[in-house]
Amino acid sequence: MSVLVFTENWDGKFKKLSFELVSYASKLAEMLDTSAIAISIGKVTEDELRKLGRYGVKKIINAVGEGLNILDNQIWVNTISEVANQDNANLIVLSNNIIGKALAPRLSVKLKAGLGSGISGLPLSIEPFIVYKKVYSGNAFAHVRITSENKILTLSQNSYELIEKQTNAEIVNFPVLVKSGSIKTQVKDVQKQTGKILLTDAEVVISGGRGMKSPDNWGPLLELATLLGAATACSRPVSDEGWRPHDEHTGQTGKVIAPNLYFAIGISGATQHLAGVSSSKVIVAINTDKDAPIFEAAQYGIVGDAAKVLPKIIEAVKEIQGK
Repeated sequence: MSVLVFTENWDGKFKKLSFELVSYASKLAEMLDTSAIAISIGKVTEDELRKLGRYGVKKIINAVGEGLNILDNQIWVNTISEVANQDNANLIVLSNNIIGKALAPRLSVKLKAGLGSGISGLPLSIEPFIVYKKVYSGNAFAHVRITSENKILTLSQNSYELIEKQTNAEIVNFPVLVKSGSIKTQVKDVQKQTGKILLTDAEVVISGGRGMKSPDNWGPLLELATLLGAATACSRPVSDEGWRPHDEHTGQTGKVIAPNLYFAIGISGATQHLAGVSSSKVIVAINTDKDAPIFEAAQYGIVGDAAKVLPKIIEAVKEIQGK
């Protein structure tokens, strides 16, 4: 028995998300008195693969083969399933992101495994196996009991800390023969966003709402984002009004993010918005309305006009940075 963790890479590089998953899987394996194994799919250098060994896995499966560099659900699920069967892994951990949400249900069916999606931490109990997750836009927790022998968990981003546990991990190449006719997905064009930090990757996000009053008032918000190396975001009304691009819209109907630090500036904190940002580690809210719902979700709150508060925050940041 072992714990298998799927480590996604971006153009052959791992990000914090993958290291968080490995840290989680390693601790989970410790609780189950077994070992953690990582699987990487696609072309990744040996030096990059060894980074996974810093977080506790004993073995790293490097699945390689023509046709694996493009996400094809069926092929990737077959590959992960083969590795799980080969290494007797009855618990598989994935991220609760777009790729994890695509792979986990298929794996669940193929391996006859119970699925715990969007979980928020380590199991509350091993026997019986109980995990918990946020529900109702983060306003409550649900306890989920998984009774099947095989189990699949998708971990919400920023739900577990990075824990370095250096191991001399063994790297094993796992050749995968992909028949050309079995590839159902074709990528005809790739357009990458450049010149700005992606919301889903950002550690810090500066977000504005209708309380900014006008798109002409966005200058200080953008300046603060530049100083902090942050991504910019907005509430749905702002994107609907055309003040900011739609790809910056966060919330239930926009992007769901989980940065370490989230500034909500002039955002009231409607349930739909909080559904997309409630997993942020720290939320700082700035609003003129002291009764705004955003303050209930925020760790820090400033009651005041953003036009007056932002310049003071920018001044303080510059002073700290020595600018």
